[in-house]
Amino acid sequence: MKRNYYIVVLIFLTFFVISFITNILGALNPDVIQSFSLSLTLAGLLPFAFFIAYGVLSIPAGMLVEKYKERAIMVAAFIVAFAGATLFSLFPHYLVFLISLFLMGAGMAMLQVAINPLLRVSGGEEHYAFNSVLAQLIFGGASFLAPLFLTYLITSLSARSGQNAVKSIFSGLVPPSLHWTSLYWVFALIFLAMVVIIWLSKFPAVERKEDEIAGTWETHKNLFKRKTVRLFFIGIFAYVGTEQGVSYWLSKFLQTYHGVNPLVGADIVGGFWGWMAVGGVLGLVLLKFFDSRRVLVGAVILAVTFLSIALFGTTNMSKFAFQGVGFALSVQWPIVFSLAMNSLESHHGSFSGILVTGIIGGAIIQVVIGWLGDTFGLRTGMFLIYLTLAYIFSVGIWAKPLITNETISMKKKMKKEMATAK
Repeated sequence: MKRNYYIVVLIFLTFFVISFITNILGALNPDVIQSFSLSLTLAGLLPFAFFIAYGVLSIPAGMLVEKYKERAIMVAAFIVAFAGATLFSLFPHYLVFLISLFLMGAGMAMLQVAINPLLRVSGGEEHYAFNSVLAQLIFGGASFLAPLFLTYLITSLSARSGQNAVKSIFSGLVPPSLHWTSLYWVFALIFLAMVVIIWLSKFPAVERKEDEIAGTWETHKNLFKRKTVRLFFIGIFAYVGTEQGVSYWLSKFLQTYHGVNPLVGADIVGGFWGWMAVGGVLGLVLLKFFDSRRVLVGAVILAVTFLSIALFGTTNMSKFAFQGVGFALSVQWPIVFSLAMNSLESHHGSFSGILVTGIIGGAIIQVVIGWLGDTFGLRTGMFLIYLTLAYIFSVGIWAKPLITNETISMKKKMKKEMATAK
């Protein structure tokens, strides 16, 4: 089949947009709390509203993609996200923000389900692994750039002297005390542009393999009765809870315990995602030499070390260590996900939908951290992340995949055995 590189580029652009939108909340956290006078628990409801959409829509979206195909679902996803961003831009209030975040989360969940099989077909099966890694690097790059863009908007709108392009555009749209909301006008414009681009694009037909087809509700229910499925679902839940638990609360933590300006905190959030992208590249190398379970265990130990320094170190140590946590987390999602998929002999499409539903960990863990933070202090609240990391560590101990990752030593052994057999 002829490869469609235009669609590959469009998918990479979609990954960029998903990341740009999804991972900005941590940088916004201190500003949102101050603007709406929120407790930490109420602040924790913001990522809850966004990520709970994954739990609600991931499996139904897979079924809708099979019925209406990728192009229609992607257009619908961006329209839903556009409605969410526009709603909050017009009515910047806390309760509206919750609704807006749910709508944008719903759009992002629909996109995640649609674009992965499309990438396999458009870029070619033989290039799927490479393209998937490249997509993750683009995802990390967007997460790094989003907080920097936020800082640029706020700085430009807050400038006391003279007029600038940003002020000219947003002066009549954004309340003087809510400069950060200008970002959601930008999001609305991006979503609208993506609707037009996708609507005008010609998509290839995606023929799913038997294992990629999303099964019925009965199939999902029967799968969830299996212990292996439930254990890996908790693994994804724990990972996303960890990732978002650090990225969402780190800026507020730095402000609370070290007096760090939220704009500087936003840059640290960007660094968290930037170092995660760097760690992903190193992870690719490590997985060529070591069993993925060993790499996972080592990554968790490194994450616990950096988290401890971040929570108990000096200001500069904390700034550095929070970014180090991002570096240590980089390989954990792909390893846990691949171990899960390689631990089941069939129904991988349905299993994948169940695993993606585990992204609700990013919703629930934040609310618990916020509640603990209100009750005992944010530092104590973030101790919960030690528990989620402990579970991920356990995955590296008990996982027994049917297929392990191919390493260089394994390749050499196979070649030697083949030569001996001859």
